[in-house]
This record gives sequence, structure tokens and C-alpha cells, in this order.
Amino acid sequence: MNRRKRDNKGNLTGRAHPSPILDTRVFEVEFSDGHVAEYTTNVIAENMFAMVDDEGYETTILKEIIGHKCDASQAVTQQEAWITSHNGNRVPHYTTKGWTLCMLWADHSTSWVPLKDLKISNPIEVAEYAVAHNLSQEPALSWWVSNTLKRRDRMIAATNTRYIKRTHKFGLELPKTVEDALAIDAASGTTYWYDMIQKEMRNNAVAFEFLQDGKSIPIGYTKITLHMVFDIKIDFTRKARLVAGGHLTEVPSNLTYSSVVSRESVRIMFLIAVLNDLQVLSADIGNAYLNAPNREKVYATAGKEFGSKAGQTVIIVRALYGLKSAGAA
Repeated sequence: MNRRKRDNKGNLTGRAHPSPILDTRVFEVEFSDGHVAEYTTNVIAENMFAMVDDEGYETTILKEIIGHKCDASQAVTQQEAWITSHNGNRVPHYTTKGWTLCMLWADHSTSWVPLKDLKISNPIEVAEYAVAHNLSQEPALSWWVSNTLKRRDRMIAATNTRYIKRTHKFGLELPKTVEDALAIDAASGTTYWYDMIQKEMRNNAVAFEFLQDGKSIPIGYTKITLHMVFDIKIDFTRKARLVAGGHLTEVPSNLTYSSVVSRESVRIMFLIAVLNDLQVLSADIGNAYLNAPNREKVYATAGKEFGSKAGQTVIIVRALYGLKSAGAA
């Protein structure tokens, strides 16, 4: 979309509405061949929904694999193809890092896709391409290509030839980092992602205790990472969630066990409501985890999402998303 359409007097055409169906704004849309057409918001939204799956991810149909390339600085070498496991056995180095394939899609567009994604979505096509181009002995492919071809007949019936494009959702680019989100805002002339990052950081402010300059980290604390996870809702609302790298810690099971409501309990509750003609209501508690103190001794270095406090050391004092004990807390 290039810009909003204006009438002869320079006024913007149509009015915005939270529901795309009732949104009467008109936009000028430029296509890849250069021509420009005018469409209302609901027509644009309808076409965006038509090109994605139930989760909002764009799907494309593979026509053929037309090329490959290997980043020697990342891919494992023949000398690194085998490693010794923790129990002393010699096993293959299970990684596809450094390899990308050029895909020709059904709409005649092309793109470079990491091997790790295609190994899952299109294993048969990739395995056959590897054999045809004498790549089956490369360390990144040898440990799975032969097994894939042995199971080919069974897999053909079960494999969906649609590749899910995780870089976009509902036709909108999905950032992976804070830097990506801010770059998308700058390119589109909007502040959608910036606003969501600021909202998330305001909500999470109670979870952090900043160490004063010169103050040492408490004894027994483990350093973890913090990262922002981004998503786009079905109404195109952006969402940002700050998540702790809980996988970097070892936590005893007595801190992580948390019972959950059984299906039978919920069904009994509904039955009681029906028998007594009661109205059933549901609600969501925003940032519910942050109401509980953190049970783990962890700290992190503030990232770019912290603004002027980036680079400072923070103690995590509330049950932040991602920590192993957060759900139980």
C-alpha cells in the first residue's frame, strides 16, 4: 500500500474502524509490475486472509529447487561431520547450519530458504535434489538424506507440499528482534511495533531491579538472556512479549510443578451453570505472571528494548515469562 486516497478537495477518503469490514478507507496499492490500483480496506484485508493459513502464516506451493549455496564460515566441514556424544559414542553432527536452497514457487517467484526449514516442509524434494547434485555426502545432508529416501513412499502420502513462510503473518513482515521491529516501523513510516514494545516494557517494569553502578551481582545468581517475541493478531494488532531465557538455568522440580484444571472439572462447572440457569463469564488477567515473586536467582543484561537503560545489569524479581518456575509461581 502506497498511501490513502484523497478526493478533489484533498480530504482523505473513508473513515477508519476497528473492524476491517466496516473500515471505508481507500488505499492506493502498487503491484510488483508497477501499476497502481485503488482498493478499500476490507478488500485488502480479505485478500490478505486468503493467502494465509489458520495461524496467519503465508503458504506457498513449491514448483522445484533451482539452486543451492553454502556459507563455509557456518557449515560444518568433513572433519567435523562426526562428534563424540556424552556417553562416548561417535555420532553424526546433527546440523544443517550454513546451507540455503533457491526455491521456485508456483507463482514463478523465487527465494532463498534455509535448509533447516525445507528439511521439515519438503524433505523428499530436498533429498532428491541432494542426490541429483552430488550433495548427499555433505555433512549437513548425509545424516538424514539416506533415511529420508528409504522412507520416501510413506512420506509422500503424509507430507504437505506447502512451505509455511514464517517471516510474514497476514501478509505483514514479522520481526525477529527489536532492531528488526524498529527497522520495519522506519520503512513503513509507522510506530506500531515501537508502541507495542513500549507497552510491554511498561507492564514489565515491576519485574526488574537495576543494580547501581559499582554494586556487584549477588552470590548464587545465574545469568540468563532476555528477548522479545513478536506476533500479529487476526485483527492486525501487533503484539510484543518480553521472554526470559529460562533454558539457561537448572531448577529443581519442586519449583516447577504446577497442577492444572482437569477437563472433567470444567465440564462439571458448565453442568452446574446449566442446571442453575447461571451465566458463564470468562476473563483474562493481563501479565498475570508478574503478580508473583520470582523463585529463581537470575539476572540479565538489559537490551535495546530498555531504552536509555540498555547495557545495565538487572535482577529479575518477578515471575517473568520464560522462567521455568514462573507458571508454578
